[in-house]
Amino acid sequence: MADIRDEAGSWPVRESEVLARGHIVTLRRDEVELPDGELVPREVVEHPGAVAVLALDDADRVLMIRQYRHPAGATLWEIPAGLRDVAGEPLLETARRELLEEAGYRAETWHLLADYLSSPGITTERLRVFLARDLTVVPPAEREYVPEHEEAYLTAAWVPLAEAVQGVLAGDVHNGVAIVGILSANAARGDGFRALRQASEPENL
Repeated sequence: MADIRDEAGSWPVRESEVLARGHIVTLRRDEVELPDGELVPREVVEHPGAVAVLALDDADRVLMIRQYRHPAGATLWEIPAGLRDVAGEPLLETARRELLEEAGYRAETWHLLADYLSSPGITTERLRVFLARDLTVVPPAEREYVPEHEEAYLTAAWVPLAEAVQGVLAGDVHNGVAIVGILSANAARGDGFRALRQASEPENL
């Protein structure tokens, strides 16, 4: 059987220069030394990373949200997600917070669906996708977060998991983390989610 585990470890960086800093990301250029000694320039977008939540109810429906995304110039169907922007906050707690803030739900049962790098050829962004089940709605009066900007215009829908899978395969759903979450949940459902990792398991890359 092939060992398909990814392996951490950077090639030597001989020089590094910051090209631009934004509110969320930083663009830098590294001079990377290849195994044969050649130096090549590589541009890197530093990103804090994010978490996402595939919330699944007892009827196997996925909680999806519809949000405008300016860089894409489109309004996309997604799953609740957010930046890792609170220093020291465990990723599971970030996921709990995002599920409450964006969708108004809490979940009793949590597992890991996937860890992935969104575009490893250009950015450091990494995402952890959680599966949340045994959901309860939180009344609006008990929610402290007040949505603003694009989030103020969110709409939500419960979509049967099978229909969400078909939306991915038909090319109707384009958000990357939603695609990973939907297909991972569909695959994991086959054995009753028994193969999934614990939600608190550390990242291994």
